[in-house]
Amino acid sequence: MKTDLELSLIHDGRQWVVSNDNLVAKGEEFEALDADLKRVLLESSTFLPGERITVHMGFDFDTIPTWLRQYHTHYFNRIVTVDL
Repeated sequence: MKTDLELSLIHDGRQWVVSNDNLVAKGEEFEALDADLKRVLLESSTFLPGERITVHMGFDFDTIPTWLRQYHTHYFNRIVTVDL
């Protein structure tokens, strides 16, 4: 699947955070994260209202301890389509 935007995904202990060098979106639950991502994308002026954006959220394994990475199957990546 072709994506329009790639973001890093982490959990900071309270909320999910996706980011790259240009934007940051946050939410305690995925629904809130996706809503904040839509807001951030619209405010960025990079994408236009009415566009459909496919976003790849790759979990940043560097945010968890090395010894815990053996359980990486408990973590995941997300692909989300956002209608602006």
